[in-house]
Amino acid sequence: MRRVFVVYGAALTSAVLLALIVPLGLLASTLARDQAMTAARQEAQGLTVIAASANRAHLREVVEALNHGARRTTVFLPDGTTIGAPAAQTPSVRLARRGVAFAGTAPGGQEVLQPVAGRKGVTVIRTFVPASTLQAGVGAAWATLVVVGAFLLAAAVLAGWMLARRLSRSVTDLADAAERVGAGELDATVQPSGPREVAAVGRVLNGLGARIARMLSQERELSADLSHRLRTPVTALRLDVDSLADPQERARMARHVDALAAAVDAAVTAARTPERPPVCARCDATRVVAERARFWAVLAEATHRPFTVCVPEDPLPVRVPADQLGAALDALLDNVFNHTAPGTAFTLKVAQGPAGEVDVVVEDSGPGLARVPAEADIAVDGVRPGAGTGQRRRRSTGLGLEVARRTAETAGGRLDLGDRDAGGARVALTMPLALTER
Repeated sequence: MRRVFVVYGAALTSAVLLALIVPLGLLASTLARDQAMTAARQEAQGLTVIAASANRAHLREVVEALNHGARRTTVFLPDGTTIGAPAAQTPSVRLARRGVAFAGTAPGGQEVLQPVAGRKGVTVIRTFVPASTLQAGVGAAWATLVVVGAFLLAAAVLAGWMLARRLSRSVTDLADAAERVGAGELDATVQPSGPREVAAVGRVLNGLGARIARMLSQERELSADLSHRLRTPVTALRLDVDSLADPQERARMARHVDALAAAVDAAVTAARTPERPPVCARCDATRVVAERARFWAVLAEATHRPFTVCVPEDPLPVRVPADQLGAALDALLDNVFNHTAPGTAFTLKVAQGPAGEVDVVVEDSGPGLARVPAEADIAVDGVRPGAGTGQRRRRSTGLGLEVARRTAETAGGRLDLGDRDAGGARVALTMPLALTER
């Protein structure tokens, strides 16, 4: 932006300077020529009185004195002799003998011809002005104009750069703050500066971030209040179900109550989970996976589940908070423990994909997603992976997968569900590798 201002300012100043310097230079050249020709005419006219007299000796002395300068004066007498600088009797001289005074172009400059009538005929006075005299001082005038123009151009560029620096700094700060607010960093502010309009936008942006933060806080409070209000009647309903005498009816109603409770938990969790983290929120997926693996290894050993962990040595940063990624892993691993039989092997690994993505994968050797009971609702975006018979526990509402999906989308990635070729389920969080901040 700063460069654009400077270039535009320099271009406009250059156009204005050219519109002034070129005419002034041409005017200086015309004035120099006019001054030289005027001096030549005055010189020729001054000799007319002396040339009209018959005193050739005095005329010769005066002409020789005049020829000491840059101009050359020649007097053509009626008898054909010449006094002064050697010159041929050109057609211009013959025309002047007819009584015509004029100025014209001659080889190497300009000439002034002044006829003088006398008793013995017409005497012609010729004053030759060389080209160097006609352009005397023009070069210096052009040089002065160029120097002045360069100074003015430099001053204009400097002033434009300072103005653009002030304006661009204000706009750049405003753009950076807007990007941070748009990315979720609602406490980002900007110091209003620059032109009045830009400063006004800065003040509005500061107020906008604070207002959005208040609205989100109110939303979280409402979600917490909703969770608290709903848990009480659900608990009461569960107590009423437990008091039923019919075991089948009690089991059927218990399943409905559990589904209702899980649905409430999913709604509250989804409401509390932000769609995008702050722009500065990031974590090392390698470290998070290693930490959660140590936590779940204890439970895996207690339930006799072979547990394999594959993590690289290099860090793999992703744009999601560490606690949010850890919660997603806990939800996926909890699904493994809840929906597979004790002793089922599972694997947790993280690796960098060929497209510059980070894959966090949870695999198990259970029946797989294609054998989930029809009553189960392990769904992402409303789609169940499949139906059938198997050992996975019923009454799953897919809350863990929903948490994992939102975490992946928070980092700009996706959640992939499928079955392993060797049997068992495979759930992968695929997230782009976080680039280094500028």
